[in-house]
Amino acid sequence: MKLSFTVSPEYDQIRIDKCISSVYEDLSRSYVQRLIDDGAVLCNGRSCKSNLRVSGGDTIEIEAPDHVLPEIEPENIPLDILYEDEDVIVVNKPKGMVVHPANGHYSGTLVNALMYHCKDLSGINGVLRPGIVHRIDMDTTGSVIACKNDIAHNEIARQLSEHSIKRHYYALVHGVIEEESGTVDQPIGRSEKDRKKMSVNLKNGKNAVTHYTVLKRYQDYTLLDCHLETGRTHQIRVHMAFIGHPIVGDCVYGKKKTPCELQGQTLHAYLLGFHHPRTGEYIETTAPMPEYFTSLLSSLKPF
Repeated sequence: MKLSFTVSPEYDQIRIDKCISSVYEDLSRSYVQRLIDDGAVLCNGRSCKSNLRVSGGDTIEIEAPDHVLPEIEPENIPLDILYEDEDVIVVNKPKGMVVHPANGHYSGTLVNALMYHCKDLSGINGVLRPGIVHRIDMDTTGSVIACKNDIAHNEIARQLSEHSIKRHYYALVHGVIEEESGTVDQPIGRSEKDRKKMSVNLKNGKNAVTHYTVLKRYQDYTLLDCHLETGRTHQIRVHMAFIGHPIVGDCVYGKKKTPCELQGQTLHAYLLGFHHPRTGEYIETTAPMPEYFTSLLSSLKPF
């Protein structure tokens, strides 16, 4: 199977093997390195080495075995659309939905739904992630923006890389936070103990900044408004655990026991603000707090 994609700004100056394995999550980094060694990967029409650092706009071509990637089909899955025009679409993603196909999840994803709903989607991130510029975890709910063409994709990716997109989350955390607001400024990278997890990594992590404001205190819990300055994988979950206030329901980075039956962390991307890629107009969308979240809050005792 022949694969190709254009490197988006978010991958500028990272190694080509890491870039490819990030775009095509089914392709492990070691497998990509073997493809590169076999001459099956071209960057701007030329063979390369695994340590080549790509630039935004580079064209990557991959000659991969046909069995590596399955065919991704459109699926008639209802979407809660917060905003849509000819260039972009903002969707309120429900809990339990994966943003794009990956190992073990080739149907029922947001991409499957978008492919059915939208006539066109940008192709910059390859066949598994058409239109997807950023993502949120499977069990995180709320706003996700997708792009319908490459021009829109490049512009929204630029805004993400420059941290000019406004992103706010509701987060319920363990413990009572005394200060009214605060900032966690700690780099995040792969955990050296468990490569499937992220962690505060002072040596190899990337800059990560999360601002938070207390919205309400409960007995043993605090509801926060978390504002992302950067957008690292699992950033809010890692940062809140780092300061000793893990997110309720997060069994990966936090406590195993929760106040009620929960599927994943109580984290909701409620506000997304961006400048329109074509007109430059500022657009802000708000996703209402999901029912599971409001029900949980109503069951807690105020502080």
